[in-house]
Amino acid sequence: MNETVNDTMNDTTTDPSSAPLAQRLQALLDDKTKPRGSLGRLEALALQIGVLQGTERPVLREPQMLVFAADHGLAAQGVSAYPSDVTWQMVENFLAGGAAVSVLARQHGLALTVVDAGVRHTFAPRAQLLDRKVAPGTADASLGPAMTAAQCAQAIAQGRAVVSGLPGNAVLLGEMGIGNTSSAALLLARLAGHDIAACVGRGTGLDDAGLARKLAVLRTVLLRHPEAGDAMSALAAFGGFEIAMLVGAALQAAEERRLIVVDGFIVGAAIVVAAAIEPTVLAACVFAHRSDEAGHGLMLAHLRAEPLLQLGLRLGEGSGAALAWPLIASSVKLLDEMASFSSAGVSTRSEG
Repeated sequence: MNETVNDTMNDTTTDPSSAPLAQRLQALLDDKTKPRGSLGRLEALALQIGVLQGTERPVLREPQMLVFAADHGLAAQGVSAYPSDVTWQMVENFLAGGAAVSVLARQHGLALTVVDAGVRHTFAPRAQLLDRKVAPGTADASLGPAMTAAQCAQAIAQGRAVVSGLPGNAVLLGEMGIGNTSSAALLLARLAGHDIAACVGRGTGLDDAGLARKLAVLRTVLLRHPEAGDAMSALAAFGGFEIAMLVGAALQAAEERRLIVVDGFIVGAAIVVAAAIEPTVLAACVFAHRSDEAGHGLMLAHLRAEPLLQLGLRLGEGSGAALAWPLIASSVKLLDEMASFSSAGVSTRSEG
């Protein structure tokens, strides 16, 4: 494992009793029919998942792709290239099977659930849709808090309940919400101590003028909420409902020792909040990719996280998490099924 992976594992594994298991897992990996360390990050993944599950024979069961969707009042300030109606339209696209994450979930055998966390639309009931709407969109954070403290707590509790009601031992987290890159940038700036200019990107494709307008709006929002210094108050001030539910989902998944596959910038912002509340959540997290959103590199550095992929993605939805899933599944298969030197009758390396 490289230094970044080692740092992450050491910082987030709080149970000292896991060290002997990690050593046994490393010995098993080293005894596979390959040069030591030659499977790179796949070996680190297998070790992480084994420690998370508390076993030398980890198994990934019934992976759940969760996409939380909500609208943002701040979108009225022109921080996105798309209108807010795209949120509910994309939810319909998810459910119809036409979105990127829908295609990838089908391809990789991921059970897709879409959660209405606070979309400004009424959906017809569907098997893959959970109605957990806190309100029809957050308030405009440039005028006041995006959420009340009670709404924020309710959204976190709903996210926890969604995870606890699903089978399996792995969750892949995604989102949809026009304006939510603004909330993510605000959370990163406040909780990681960066200037907002370094955290703001083009989101859904703003031009230079749109990006300048977005930055000006977000500076105003930060000035309006000087009191929002801790994770919970910042989350309530900046939104959104889908990010708060993602926080709850991550906290619950970590408590249940489920693997958490983190998508991109917005899901990452939820992990920033969740880790501020409970740092051990990071031991359960695999960061799928580094997105093309401007602040994502700073976010990953803040979390001391090394992403698996760098493909120039900036779609969201959980698409990057779905793309990373086969690599994660392969790491566990290699640990379980790859022969050892002794079982395969292969000579070990000569010393000297």
